[in-house]
Amino acid sequence: MRFIGRALLASAFVLGACGGDKAATTTDTTVVNPPATPTATPTAAPATTPAPAAGTMAMKPATGKTIEVKMIGDAQGYRFDPANVTVKQGDAIKFIMVAGGPHNVAFDPSTIPAAGKDQLSANMLNQMQPLSSPFLTAPNENYVISFAGVAPGVYPYNCTPHLANNMKGVITVQ
Repeated sequence: MRFIGRALLASAFVLGACGGDKAATTTDTTVVNPPATPTATPTAAPATTPAPAAGTMAMKPATGKTIEVKMIGDAQGYRFDPANVTVKQGDAIKFIMVAGGPHNVAFDPSTIPAAGKDQLSANMLNQMQPLSSPFLTAPNENYVISFAGVAPGVYPYNCTPHLANNMKGVITVQ
């Protein structure tokens, strides 16, 4: 037992000694006294927060009710339950992974109202791709989408990994 302890200690010492030589091989290219050149006097940055870039929107939290939609894959097939949901502006939908994951919620930008696309995207946090939620893999894991500020219209959605299994639905925003 004593031999193993000494062998481990010696190995740690040898590995530590091998790793410490990297700094000596780097080349320092810092100029200590650069030549004097006339420069403009720096100005202070404005104290205000910069405005968001054109075309970007801020996330709007839900102010209405939250509707739950289960994401299921079992012997009966892959599905959202309920698949078709009607919400009001300000409501939210909580997608809950029940079984058969991984599941996600994805909107095809070419099939949703153009007037609602930017706000819907802003309300979808942690997107894997544009208008696509992260994958939910564990039972009871959930993803909430706020429909606050999203333009009225019909928003078809699907589960990307199970689209071939017809796992899709429609959200109607009033």
